[in-house]
Amino acid sequence: MENLRSRLKFGSKVEDVKLRRRKSQLYSRQEESPLNIGVLSVTVFCVVFRLINCLLVQTSFVPDEYWQSLEVSHRMVYNYGYLTWEWKAGIRGFSYPLLFAFLYKILQFISYDSVQLLIWLPRILQSLLASFADVKFFFLLQTLENQDVARWTFFCHMCSWFTWFCCTRTLTNSMEATITTLALSYFPLPGSKTHSSKKYLALVALAVIIRPTAVIVWFPLLLYHFWQEDKLRLITHNYIPIGTLALVTSTAIDCFFYEKWTPVQFNFLKFNILHSVADFYGSHPWHWYLTQGFAVVIGPHLPLFLHGCMLAFKRYKILLAAVVWTIAVYSLLPHKEFRFIYPVLPFCMVFCGISLAHLKSWRRPAAAVLLSANLIPALYTGLIHQRGTLDVMNHLQPLCDVGNVSTTRPQPDVLFLMPCHSTPFYSHIHCPIKMRFLECPPDLGEEAYVDEAERFYEEPLLWFRTSFPYESSLPTHLIMFDVLEKEISAFLEGNNFVRAAKIFHTHFPEGRVGGSIFIYERH
Repeated sequence: MENLRSRLKFGSKVEDVKLRRRKSQLYSRQEESPLNIGVLSVTVFCVVFRLINCLLVQTSFVPDEYWQSLEVSHRMVYNYGYLTWEWKAGIRGFSYPLLFAFLYKILQFISYDSVQLLIWLPRILQSLLASFADVKFFFLLQTLENQDVARWTFFCHMCSWFTWFCCTRTLTNSMEATITTLALSYFPLPGSKTHSSKKYLALVALAVIIRPTAVIVWFPLLLYHFWQEDKLRLITHNYIPIGTLALVTSTAIDCFFYEKWTPVQFNFLKFNILHSVADFYGSHPWHWYLTQGFAVVIGPHLPLFLHGCMLAFKRYKILLAAVVWTIAVYSLLPHKEFRFIYPVLPFCMVFCGISLAHLKSWRRPAAAVLLSANLIPALYTGLIHQRGTLDVMNHLQPLCDVGNVSTTRPQPDVLFLMPCHSTPFYSHIHCPIKMRFLECPPDLGEEAYVDEAERFYEEPLLWFRTSFPYESSLPTHLIMFDVLEKEISAFLEGNNFVRAAKIFHTHFPEGRVGGSIFIYERH
């Protein structure tokens, strides 16, 4: 009888244990589901936000977003187009254009390569990659800080006007910033629970392949990691294998498309550092980033950033060191641009979020002011400022129909009388009509060198006489900024050129860049 009772008690205990396990599994599933919903909701929000971001950026920024990516990709697939001097000198890598060339090849294979898809699909891809980086950044913040600080930091990141302006563009700087954000999510920051040396180093290597100057941003972070880890193991298990694989892969890609041995990274350093070719495109005083550049890039977040630096200096001193180092190094280089320091912007947002969360009862009004102050420049620069150089390509696209049909009209021959590389080229036309522009390669050692654009602007009428000695050689269409019209009016009238369109470009004309673009057609 006692044995039976003990067996019944033992059986009931076993049943109790099983019941508790089932309850714990049920509760764990219930606890996991909000997390899964959180991941899903953040991902959906970021994807939708960046796609809207992409659609609301319809302006041009710098020539590199076309001439160092889409134009190269288009030529790789369709075998016509124009490559700038950098590709002839072998200082640019094909790894980044190859990404968009792959898209173009798929569209060509399925016979769905319309010009609008060729323009927008690369930007949509860039947007999706940016949204993935946003998601990783948010969940990194959740491991580093409490939920409140993480949300406010993410808010600061998402409402940055310069990130909105740049992140969906086909610029190597945009991809560098996206990859830097992804790499940061695996970097061994103090308190991080998602760090992985191999993953972040692989992403850093990829960033350097796409844009060699990425090593500037990551140099202090790599030193910090090297100091923290087992140095021998880090070198033998991570630095050497990952670096070697990245270098071999990128070199193989470049040699294949250049069709000869081409050490791109070495050539890049040789031309830009030793020969100072970048100075040809303009120079600024050493303090430009301190007095103008950084303030513009970080925008209305600047007071929050300075306040956040005081609050979190000790905790995130390595991120602040990377920001200061990057600005200092770029300040030593004569040629300066806003986009060069764009990759450190996510680092700055960490300090901005901590500052905003620290404001407590004032943070909601401050957040409303911050959002409004960023919304105005984001929409203005994305929808209005410098849009003419893209809109003009839409006006020229119908010329493809004329060029493809045998008619009595002369075949289109378009001449861009603008500062060189002002507009995209065949990637935004997608047909091999005759087009040319005023070229401006830098002086690579030629005696008494003067580029074609300078010769034209010095004496436009003389340039026309020497470039088009016969009437039959004249182009059918001229594209120019309005500031040039008066200077060449005698040539236009004497050769029966009539204005066919006027396209708005900017409210802030400067130098040779006017407020409007004129299309002249020869009759």
